[in-house]
Amino acid sequence: MKEIPFYLPSIDQNEKNLIQEVLSLKGASKIEELEDLICEYIGCKYAVATSSWSGAMHLSMFALELKRGDKILCSVNAHPAVPEAVRHFDAEPIFVDIEADSFNMDPKKLREALEKHYHKKLKAVIVTHVGGQSADLDAIYEVADEYGIKVIDDASMALGTEYKGKKIGTTGSIITTFAFNAKMKSSIANAGIIATDDEAIYERAKLIRHHAIESKEWDKHGNIGYVYDVVDIGIGYESSELDSAFCIAQLQKADEQIQRRTEIAAIYDKELANVPHISLPVKVREHTYSLYIIKVDKNRDDFARALKDKGIYTGLHFVPLHLLTYYKQKYSLRVNDFPVALTNYQQILSLPCYTGMSDEEVLYICEQIKEISANRG
Repeated sequence: MKEIPFYLPSIDQNEKNLIQEVLSLKGASKIEELEDLICEYIGCKYAVATSSWSGAMHLSMFALELKRGDKILCSVNAHPAVPEAVRHFDAEPIFVDIEADSFNMDPKKLREALEKHYHKKLKAVIVTHVGGQSADLDAIYEVADEYGIKVIDDASMALGTEYKGKKIGTTGSIITTFAFNAKMKSSIANAGIIATDDEAIYERAKLIRHHAIESKEWDKHGNIGYVYDVVDIGIGYESSELDSAFCIAQLQKADEQIQRRTEIAAIYDKELANVPHISLPVKVREHTYSLYIIKVDKNRDDFARALKDKGIYTGLHFVPLHLLTYYKQKYSLRVNDFPVALTNYQQILSLPCYTGMSDEEVLYICEQIKEISANRG
């Protein structure tokens, strides 16, 4: 029996060479190189590398100077790290329902949430781009401008995704956060990125990232390199040189990986068309297929178990935030408060979709899905 994991990173000699360069203590800073390469690839002015994507999200809240009682809107269909970053400041997340087809925030529901919760302490909306497909940013920007709030992109699964010809990170949001190998539970290497065109956001994020320490280099003017000062409450979110080296190699083949995932998605689209009980992803906007999410109309969990028995591992993106114990109890949320996200949650299933998969493996998955579907009543 074949065994196909949900995700494997693409690792070649380039990763090994860059890591060895770090271990030899030679060459320029890989952290700074990663930041420069992100600016070049995305087209943003500034980038701050962090120790993880969740760190980048948390650091973004520092950069916004979030305070107790402030309010941040976010999709109810997002990773828990999104509202978690808000709650660490004793600020309040406000959840917004999603579009049924794209799994992204519904701009109409965003407007409804703002009308219901309008308050002078509303600061921003965090927009998650699920699985590599962009949210409806023009509509979201229009609503955000009307209510005077900032837009932050959660592009943890949308590195290289475009919206109307512009990469996410350059479309007008004040901050965008990116992740590397976001689908791995235990990453080989970990790093996050804050991308922005706002110099003040950039400078504050850089400062806070290293415990708000200010220091000067040894120089001919008599500055002593080991003297430093602390000018704010900071945190330790620096990326390491080793992590940055690995992520540089990953970034250098981002477009190649997008191309391969698009090819895999095309095979799935062709082979799984008209399979009973299965609905395929709807390409509403630009899509890089970080995730290939199907819907199973009957007993999704049993379907996933059947695939697992055939050696195929799947994922779930995401459990709606209002169903998670902490948020459900903290904000007295009801199961039916977000009906679109709830219905999707009961059906969605993410199939393996990553660069290292062969066509043979993709076709094997399709064959098993056809067989399981044919045997369901």
